[in-house]
Amino acid sequence: MTRARRGRGIAACAAGAVASATLVACGSSSGTPELVWYTNPDNGGQAALAKDCSTPQYKITTQLLPQDATQQRVQLARRLNAHDDSIDLMSLDPAFTAEFANAGYLATIPDDLANTLEQQSFKGAVSASTWDGKLAVAPFWSNTQVLWYRKSVAQKAGLDMSKPVTWDQIIDAAQKTGTKVAVQANKYEGYVVWINALVAGAGGDIVGDVEKGVDASIDINSDAGKTAAGIIAKLAHSSAAPPDLSVAQEGQSEASFVAKNGGFLTNWTYIYSADGPTLKDDLGWAPYPESVQGQQSRPPYGGIGIGVSKYSNHVDEAMKAVSCLTSAQSQGKYAVAEGNMPASAGGYDYPALKKKYPADLLELFQQSVDQAAPRPVTPYWSDISSAIQSTWHPASSVSQRTPAKSASFIDDVLHGRSLL
Repeated sequence: MTRARRGRGIAACAAGAVASATLVACGSSSGTPELVWYTNPDNGGQAALAKDCSTPQYKITTQLLPQDATQQRVQLARRLNAHDDSIDLMSLDPAFTAEFANAGYLATIPDDLANTLEQQSFKGAVSASTWDGKLAVAPFWSNTQVLWYRKSVAQKAGLDMSKPVTWDQIIDAAQKTGTKVAVQANKYEGYVVWINALVAGAGGDIVGDVEKGVDASIDINSDAGKTAAGIIAKLAHSSAAPPDLSVAQEGQSEASFVAKNGGFLTNWTYIYSADGPTLKDDLGWAPYPESVQGQQSRPPYGGIGIGVSKYSNHVDEAMKAVSCLTSAQSQGKYAVAEGNMPASAGGYDYPALKKKYPADLLELFQQSVDQAAPRPVTPYWSDISSAIQSTWHPASSVSQRTPAKSASFIDDVLHGRSLL
């Protein structure tokens, strides 16, 4: 339902209520409240869950947000800032949970539901969904990246994939075999996800002391930041870089990997269901590459939490819907349909999921979620991310001077001395 159509429905219902001096529930022609769930794009998995979790007391419908996570944030934030009541539920990227919670856009999750969600969810999923000590959104699915590779390429390069490999090793292997290392390096949130994982894998962080707000410690200009810059520069200036590196998002990097000269790819869990049938026995998987040899990698953490708008006219019903949408069964069903893995161990126990995926791959996904490095949980992440994108893009421009340049720009942006 569009905002305009919903507005007309509310107006018509209000007129009827005045005429009859009777209050009735609004949202559909039957009088049953309609909960509108704004979802990130997928292949219909969220719409299917919306149908499954609808009840005689409420109907859940879906509206698609833009593909890009930053644009999703912009659309939701503008409407919530205007107290738009046509949003009941929203699929929210972890990077923006703190911002929305701090702004007061999200309805408080009842204690009983919050306790259930915290008990069933992975620790990383709970941390990414928490602001100011309270669960702000309900963990729905928890994504992570692993290293996908062509077995034939790794064998030709002489890589032992039963042991951890480094970014240097896979770049060198791709150059040796005339293949490509596909990553996400467009000027968007996904590029910062990669940078954050590289920095964390080298033992550092982008910002610290996030509770200090704009006075957070800007830590990217460090040995870890320079290690990350070195990896990006090495790939960008090597024959292993795909020609579309500077515009590559998830889809473009996936296409590079399945091309004839594909060799290695870091990407999310959905790759198995999307490309497994295409590559068949040549598709391999391994832990995310190490930034520093011998130092455990810190894969990206992603996913979605479901938030309830503070301005919804049906908050109680929406919270009941959240309970169903984020149940272990719903998470497992969604993982089977979309390839985005559950935020709970219970979701991984869904029989159809265990049947569809190899046991060692599901184990790798859960291990990677445990090791993952979430982006800093701060209401100012959008500004920090945009500042990093401005100073680290394109990848071919990155050098050992980039971390210092980005640290200075982040600080200036946070304190209002520079504009994005």
